[in-house]
Amino acid sequence: QVQLVESGGGLVQAGGSLRLSCAASGRGISSYAMGWFRPPPGKEREFVAAINWSGSSISFGDSVKGRFTISRDNGANTGYLQMNRLQPEDTAVYYCAADRYWRGDEPAYEIWGQGTQVTVSS
Repeated sequence: QVQLVESGGGLVQAGGSLRLSCAASGRGISSYAMGWFRPPPGKEREFVAAINWSGSSISFGDSVKGRFTISRDNGANTGYLQMNRLQPEDTAVYYCAADRYWRGDEPAYEIWGQGTQVTVSS
């Protein structure tokens, strides 16, 4: 059974940076695609970024393009979301997700973490 655990959230001032981690456990996780989503207050789950198993395919949501990067270390079974130039509107709980198939921006991933809170103060 694959499980995901996010970490790295916290409080940061506008313009600052945070790096979220998604530690995965379970057989075969290195072959899974990974994605990050956030539900802004009062909104449906919003796509943030996704990366396929090899890192050769990467996708970003429009609101984070040019500010966030996504990467993974298959040897460490960990995915990362580097968030730069954070703004108050980035405040949300960020969820890591994984799937055996490429899902891109579709929130249909089969496995989800518990989320980590990111708060950006103005």
